[in-house]
Amino acid sequence: MSLDDIKHIILILSGKGGVGKSSVTTQLALSLSLAGRSVGILDIDLTGPSIPRLLGLEDAKITQAPGGWLPVEVHPSQILPHVFGEPSTNGIEAQSDGRNPRPLPAANGTTAAIPNPQPIGALHAISLGFLLPSRSSAVVWRGPKKTAMVRQFLTDVLWPPLDYLLIDTPPGTSDEHISLAETLLQQASTPSPSSPPKLAGAVIVTTPQAVAVSDVRKELSFCRKVGIGVLGVVENMSGYVCECCGEETNLFGKGGGRVMAQDFGVRFLGGVPVDGQWSVLVEEGSRPRYGTVAPEVDEVEDEQEEKDKESDSTQVVNGGSDVINIEQDDGLLVDKYRSCSLHATFEKIISQLVDIVENRHETG
Repeated sequence: MSLDDIKHIILILSGKGGVGKSSVTTQLALSLSLAGRSVGILDIDLTGPSIPRLLGLEDAKITQAPGGWLPVEVHPSQILPHVFGEPSTNGIEAQSDGRNPRPLPAANGTTAAIPNPQPIGALHAISLGFLLPSRSSAVVWRGPKKTAMVRQFLTDVLWPPLDYLLIDTPPGTSDEHISLAETLLQQASTPSPSSPPKLAGAVIVTTPQAVAVSDVRKELSFCRKVGIGVLGVVENMSGYVCECCGEETNLFGKGGGRVMAQDFGVRFLGGVPVDGQWSVLVEEGSRPRYGTVAPEVDEVEDEQEEKDKESDSTQVVNGGSDVINIEQDDGLLVDKYRSCSLHATFEKIISQLVDIVENRHETG
């Protein structure tokens, strides 16, 4: 069975569309990978599969193998260098080639130690989007066909050994959710009663507005009815911090997710603010950059401009305290995500999830 080599399964649920479940799923996966866990993403939002686009893999296709489907590899397990230009707690920044860190003088005049490389876990994904001819292709299926597709994704995908499988679901409590719950509760069983269940529980995603929270409350009720535990609530779009002045504005209000979590007696995992640089990362593939950038050079001839770019691949920002690499926008999504401000937010969220799931399992 395809779930045999998976340790923990987490559902990402919401009773409301447009709250950012797929974005939260993607960032949970990237953050778990950066924490050294091997991760898989199963996208069962059949009529609106957005995981391929968020991962920058719209041209990828699923491979058929004896016994089932092979998931698309987002990146293998490997070691990432320190991010060039990012502040380091021990005074280190990487060279502009992104590979060889150079020590910076410490406060006492000595040379600080080079930071340890960061090992990351492998990330794989499966989505109906990988089977469609194009992004604009519509999926017009009745309930029974959707149910069959969900069950096929759960039984016919040949996942490698995974620490976590994150399942991105469509909004609401429709046929896909019922089929998913029934199949997981039946198939994701453990070999012995003393072993922890593979289905760790669900993360509920909402936005702060009352209209969204009222719909998401139904998803919490759904989990209780079908016997799926709730790991916690994430309030997405919880405020916006201006990239230029740093002023925070509550575009959609704030605190609705926390109140809902308290009402249902579940953990509030945290609020996720709106970050324009996250959109730049997934839409353009550019590494997120913050702060006041030095003024652009006056108009010059194209030849001279290209020469300047080649000879100077760094730019000083924030009064010279940080240095960023303005040339390196290639590379892995997970590597560039480390420069996103939301990475710190999701580090705190996955720290709680790992503590809940893994420590609970260790203690039985």
